[in-house]
Amino acid sequence: MDKLSLFISNPFEIIDSFLHNNFFGYSLEYPYLLLILLVFILFLNVFKPKKNAIYFPHINHLPTFSIKTSLLVLFIKWLSILSLIIALSSPIKELDTLQSKGKGIDILLALDTSGSMAQRGFNRYNPLQTRWDTVASIVKDFIKKRVNDNIGIIVFGDNVMIASPLSYDKKMQSKVIDRLKIGIVGKQTALLDSIAMSIDILSTRDTKSKVIIALSDGEDTASKTPIGVVQKLLKKYDITIYTIGIGNPNIQAMQALSAYHKGESFIANSKQGLSEIYEIINKLEKSNLKQNKFSIKEYYYHFFVWFSLIGFILIFIINKGAI
Repeated sequence: MDKLSLFISNPFEIIDSFLHNNFFGYSLEYPYLLLILLVFILFLNVFKPKKNAIYFPHINHLPTFSIKTSLLVLFIKWLSILSLIIALSSPIKELDTLQSKGKGIDILLALDTSGSMAQRGFNRYNPLQTRWDTVASIVKDFIKKRVNDNIGIIVFGDNVMIASPLSYDKKMQSKVIDRLKIGIVGKQTALLDSIAMSIDILSTRDTKSKVIIALSDGEDTASKTPIGVVQKLLKKYDITIYTIGIGNPNIQAMQALSAYHKGESFIANSKQGLSEIYEIINKLEKSNLKQNKFSIKEYYYHFFVWFSLIGFILIFIINKGAI
């Protein structure tokens, strides 16, 4: 069946096929919204504004400047309207498509952002680098390696905050880590509360293997959840916990958590040691997951919104305030 026959039999199918094609990698999420343009054209022709006419006997002697200005305003107006409609259609570029290969685990990374993470000297090759900056670079590298895993990020200080929900979007999570700052949720340390929140998130998951990797550099000074409760919850929901201590952590509490059910405790005294620990954890046994396809998209609608806004401002200026 040729395209003409297809259009006659099902015009929407051919329009959909055309609009969903990628042009230089770009496409529209809601292409049918472009049909709004037809509504504008229809109203322009059906409801034409009535204007009073004045006869000028020597019209040919008038300057052509006003005519050119009117054409320019008309052109900008329609271009601005078209830009708004394109923005509504949500122009996107598909950056990447991830396919889970049937294996993977749910991992929650609980990261300490308390005030003590501002201390320096943990990276012997860059003594001025803070503990947090060192941890952030290693964690981002770890996330990139876990291609098939569903990863979430939790940060803790006085309080606990979900920085990133469980997701397969590793690029987004790296950007999230770059934006996290020391003290973002307070200067103290609520390690147990962060683990309790991680358990709460993982408890609703039907994945076979669930893992928490908790990193801290000090004594728990802000948690309200007792360690006994956390231990029982880890066992109840069959969650493996890996605790990593840097600096001067409370290693007894960390060992008590990982030894109660499943897991292991680590101590790192340098950037190299911390990197090796994450490499050990990277060799975790994986469990079966359903195969899923995940698309990572970048949105461009805001460019068209700004272009349209600039267009209407130009019309306002040209017409001296009378659009």
